[in-house]
Amino acid sequence: MPIFAYEAINAKGQKENGELEAANRNQAILDIRNAGLKPTKVTQRAETAAAKQAAKADTGGGGAAPAPGKRKRGRVSVQQVTDFTAQFAVLIDAGLPVVRSLKVLAKQQKAGGFKTVLEDVAESVEQGSSLSEAFAMHPKAFDRLYTNMIKAGEAGGILDTILQRLADFMEKAARLKKKVIGAMIYPIIVMSVAVMILTGIMIFVVPAFEKMFKEQGFALPFATWLLVEFSRAIINPFIGGIGIILIIAASLAFGAWSRTTTGTRIVDSLKLKVPIFGNIIQKAVTARFTRTLGTLVQAGVPILEALTICKNAIGNVVLGAAIEKVAASIKEGETIAGPLSETGMFDDLVVNMIDVGEETGELDKMLIKVADTFDVYVDIAVESLVSILEPVLIVFMGGAIGFIVIALFLPLVGLIENIK
Repeated sequence: MPIFAYEAINAKGQKENGELEAANRNQAILDIRNAGLKPTKVTQRAETAAAKQAAKADTGGGGAAPAPGKRKRGRVSVQQVTDFTAQFAVLIDAGLPVVRSLKVLAKQQKAGGFKTVLEDVAESVEQGSSLSEAFAMHPKAFDRLYTNMIKAGEAGGILDTILQRLADFMEKAARLKKKVIGAMIYPIIVMSVAVMILTGIMIFVVPAFEKMFKEQGFALPFATWLLVEFSRAIINPFIGGIGIILIIAASLAFGAWSRTTTGTRIVDSLKLKVPIFGNIIQKAVTARFTRTLGTLVQAGVPILEALTICKNAIGNVVLGAAIEKVAASIKEGETIAGPLSETGMFDDLVVNMIDVGEETGELDKMLIKVADTFDVYVDIAVESLVSILEPVLIVFMGGAIGFIVIALFLPLVGLIENIK
């Protein structure tokens, strides 16, 4: 049963603080009033009575089961949460009670982290917590965007509609991510195969030619010398080992630096400026921002709170800082479109459509339209990227192999001339 902390005024007008167990907040307020007190503040504690008992049992060496939110959990994937949201929306729309729906979906899950999370959420709701509060106890599975949307759905009595919007949002975001990743699979495979082939040539083919050139005893052309030295460096275990260690160390150092505040800002800024890729990233982030903001506005979340959630959800601190400036301007009474245009981080199309949405009172619809438009732009940009990368990779492979062939055959040409 949930524990509620309260502040109240007694019959003498003195302030009293305390805790009590109750099925829900309304019952807690009633119990406080029945005790002759006037409650001024009643809040539910994250810890429940069951959790306290379990903690006492653990302290005493008992084997009590872990409390909700405290049990061991594994990793929860975005796809699991997306599928759950779509199924949860269907069950709620069909009129099934929330707790019953949660238990049905928890039962369907395979044993693991997400099953435990859903069981905890169902137990918390059953004990009197709101659904959004129960979800908020598991931030690794349900982020701020998710819990705020659920909270808005509960407040407006449209939980089924909000869940469906959340499911659509998450499915579109996942689909976009898969398209970008899928577009990169082909060039990555081609580059990996190319590197393997070139490494094989350096290890097995070039040394054989080097041996033959030594037996002939004539000076090597510069291109051949360079190729032979590169082959020796790869074959030499000491030099190769140092090279691998340096690459790993540099990667780890860059990873650690990129997680710092300055490093994250610089890396995110560079991502937006990289030729071809930067354009795709900017359009994808814009689509994510407008869809997130549109979905939150549709749900009735206040605009400032929605912008704060968007800032943390888009995954780019540079654009996040721009959104923070927009939020600061809105606090001073300005519209969204003006400050958004001043940041210089968003296309004119985005600014103009948001401006129209504000004027017509249909900001949420315009934001979703912008997101749909930019999703199409991302699809086109990804297809263009693939079409550009194919000839680039072919030229790279042709150039590398052409250099190797020329470097190996230049001494042979000199050898043939000497024979003549």
